[in-house]
Amino acid sequence: MAKAPKNAISPTRDENYPEWFQQVIKAADLAEPSDVRGCMVIKPWGYAIWENMQRVLDRMFKETGHENAYFPLFIPMSFLEKEAEHVEGFAKECAVVTHPRLATVTDASGKASVAPEPASQLEEPLVVRPTS
Repeated sequence: MAKAPKNAISPTRDENYPEWFQQVIKAADLAEPSDVRGCMVIKPWGYAIWENMQRVLDRMFKETGHENAYFPLFIPMSFLEKEAEHVEGFAKECAVVTHPRLATVTDASGKASVAPEPASQLEEPLVVRPTS
């Protein structure tokens, strides 16, 4: 009976593509998880790949007459509310900014920490733009 071929990355691409992709990134040392849920630290080799992808895609876009644009990272909550039906699937994943500043707070024991500065609360919360 022949042995099944052994793969360096497990699971295989066909078995579980998202997990396989994460394992490739880890094995190639391109990025690592951040302490912030859903974020990664992109290491130099990974960033070099990203820069090359941008360069190639930018050239392709410009050849077809397209132009690049940047949009704000933060959008007012009211803008997102106008698109509520489109946002439903990912709304719970959106980060919301309610205060633009932190303040140092000292508790009764003298221990210092940071907290949102109450007086700086925004009139309207801002959402980190989905797909940023």
